[in-house]
Amino acid sequence: MYHFFVTPAQVRDGCCFITGQDVKHIRNVLRMKPGEQIGIRDGISHNYICSITEIGTEEICARILSEEEDGSELPARIYLFQGLPKGDKMEWIIQKAVELGAYQIVPVATRRAVVKLDSKKAEAKGKRWNAVAESAAKQSGRMMIPKVSGVIGFSEACAMAGQLDCALIPYELARDMGETREVLSRIRPGMQVGIFIGPEGGFDVEEVEEAKAAGLLPITLGRRILRTETAGMTALSILMFHLES
Repeated sequence: MYHFFVTPAQVRDGCCFITGQDVKHIRNVLRMKPGEQIGIRDGISHNYICSITEIGTEEICARILSEEEDGSELPARIYLFQGLPKGDKMEWIIQKAVELGAYQIVPVATRRAVVKLDSKKAEAKGKRWNAVAESAAKQSGRMMIPKVSGVIGFSEACAMAGQLDCALIPYELARDMGETREVLSRIRPGMQVGIFIGPEGGFDVEEVEEAKAAGLLPITLGRRILRTETAGMTALSILMFHLES
């Protein structure tokens, strides 16, 4: 079943009204017809099973058949602070982070990041990244579309993480797996948790010290050094298993 997102204002009188690019996708790509069923989420907590009743050029009307409980979101909000990687890796990271339940992805400009984005490129990348997040949210059955924020500096990221209940920074020099298990055991449903992942070159030592001073907790992800696109997914997978257990 195909899934789409609407705003709460687009749900009324027992129907969901789809607008925007999804109309063209349903009409011209999927070539769906009245009577076919689709899943619709309002981006908050409602998941509807609907039957298409009308397909117009600007709007599609789908009658609500039933409502399912919210069961696809993690019981905690996970913020992935991702150091800017090279090439198109960020799109892959966003896609997989959304699939694994991340609440928000925050691109971070770090000292060792090769990629440098000016304001114009950052704006274009931001639009593309949020489109990737929306597509991944539809594919994975999320109840909401995780936001990809604008690119921020490392100090700003630390300040943002300081407002969360807990923030972790996987670091290759952190070796104590027992301490890492203890840190992870304190993470509970309802918390807001940040994960900091460095770019290809990792974090600068001064950045790690700044993060620790801001309250971030160094953890280890094992004895092997992971690539930037692997480290975040590993941390998210561990948290997903921990929270959903």
